[in-house]
Amino acid sequence: MAQMGARIAVTDHSLGTTRRLRLAELERSLAQNSDSAELLFERASLFREDGRFEEAKRDYLELLRRAPTDFGALNDFGTLVLDAGYKSAARSLFGAAVRHHPDNPRGRVNLANLLLAVGEFDEARSHFEAALQIDPGDVHAHRGLGNLLAELGDAAGARRHRDQAFTNNFLTVLPYRGEGDAISVLLLVSAAGGNIPVRSILDNRRFQTTLLVAEYADPAVALPPHDLIFNSIGDADLCREGLEVAETIVGRSDRPIINHPCAVRKTGRTGNVRRLRGLPNVVVPRMATLPKRSLTGPEGAAFAAEHGFAFPFLVRAPGFHTGRHFIRAENPLALAAAADFPGEDLCLIEELDARDSGGFFRKLRVMIIDRKIYPLHLAISRHWKVHYFRADMAESAEHRAHDAAFLSDMAGTVGERGMAALERINAALDLDYCGIDFAVSRDGDILLFEANATMVMVPLSDDPKWDYRRPAFDNVFAAVRRMLADRARKLPC
Repeated sequence: MAQMGARIAVTDHSLGTTRRLRLAELERSLAQNSDSAELLFERASLFREDGRFEEAKRDYLELLRRAPTDFGALNDFGTLVLDAGYKSAARSLFGAAVRHHPDNPRGRVNLANLLLAVGEFDEARSHFEAALQIDPGDVHAHRGLGNLLAELGDAAGARRHRDQAFTNNFLTVLPYRGEGDAISVLLLVSAAGGNIPVRSILDNRRFQTTLLVAEYADPAVALPPHDLIFNSIGDADLCREGLEVAETIVGRSDRPIINHPCAVRKTGRTGNVRRLRGLPNVVVPRMATLPKRSLTGPEGAAFAAEHGFAFPFLVRAPGFHTGRHFIRAENPLALAAAADFPGEDLCLIEELDARDSGGFFRKLRVMIIDRKIYPLHLAISRHWKVHYFRADMAESAEHRAHDAAFLSDMAGTVGERGMAALERINAALDLDYCGIDFAVSRDGDILLFEANATMVMVPLSDDPKWDYRRPAFDNVFAAVRRMLADRARKLPC
């Protein structure tokens, strides 16, 4: 039971049944009083919580037709469409909420978080700071501003705001919207970020999730009841403190653990180089983490050469993903430009030639779930920095055909030699949930780019061109949920 002032939200495990009964009552009431905006708003909210997008959308549109400036309708409709992936629509709705209700910090924070997600830092900061002027204790504004300052490299500022956000506020119980008994998951997260995105994995109709922010956990507070622990802290370079605390937390539990923090700690970029180099048929790039000041100064090229790096090579700020703060340095001038990257160190990476016979760069991703390998995508791009959402996939039926072939016949695409190498990496990682980014050399070896727990699985849009990918995505998501359910059933006696 929680002690010493830790605030824990209380959730009714019968919420699913209660919501269904309340919806039936609302239908009857609205049939008699269709002009009631209050009843219509409540029904929209219940539809939104239940994941019934079209019904909720219909009600919010009707509410805004009647009252175009209503804060609740604008803000909650924005949340609905953002959860469905419609960022532009969400931005318009949150923006309208802020314009018409500038003194409501909730609208400011929602808009700021969206702006932060799309990289508009200056405008996001202005809204976070405006929210804190209205309510200096707003926990969500402190969290968001902490995340923003971390992106800008202001570690001290980020820490100050995270202290405000998470001290005595390190436990949060998320709503359970199912019926009957749930699988209770204690989800460990890091205040610094670098967490596995689990929103699309931990379905709130099946899992009751309690978030615990590791760095701020009070060891005097008992852990909440749980069937298993899912350590979602995935970035070993960014989250050292969080992983160290997470090790002590899992030591206090006798329940099954997904991704033991000790195993995750070994998956830093340079740590992986040391561990995985030498595996048969695995090509691991030379890599070194070095002081940024020495690399970006006048003698930076010579300093890099002393450590075995000749142009061109790749440069990135440790702890960032999806291509942020990541460049290809072709000359000393390009290397000097990395002075603007956050943090005190830079990671230098030998460039591996991942081009196919047509000169396109390729990057394949597999997910490892419960020690089994699943194909997720094959991205093909004209640019060396290959990310599926930026690659030449939507515009090229030919590239999508290569992707489809990989998804339907992973072994045929990767080859027997490559599959054996992936299994060796899998065994070395010793993780329950992780991913590997790689290419296949002309000799059939695995060219390793990255292997860790922070791999993103972005749900697919409704565009029919991606229908060929849905079975592979469904297989991975089903495998994760199956693993969680199986582990929860294997409780110790």
